Amino acid sequence: MRSFNLKILGTEVSFKSEADHDTVERAKTLVEERYETLYSPGMPISKEKLLTFLVLGLADDYLQTAEKLQALEERLQRLTMRVEGCTEDPAAPQE
Repeated sequence: MRSFNLKILGTEVSFKSEADHDTVERAKTLVEERYETLYSPGMPISKEKLLTFLVLGLADDYLQTAEKLQALEERLQRLTMRVEGCTEDPAAPQE
């Protein structure tokens, strides 16, 4: 497992992960970009609430992506079954 020490949104964090350095950096960049889109100077909202909105947004993205993946997997399975049905050997004995 790799060890990481990051400063993200002004907070130092240390953790271990199987992820590679590039993946961790991309995740950090995504979080910081999402935070910046939510943050507005002078807006009377705490950092904790902004982080909560950020996490909810990322969770929503994840759930939508998981649903799309599930639908694609189901479609691929149906298409695979159709293709396999078309490529059966006509000389093969029927059960």
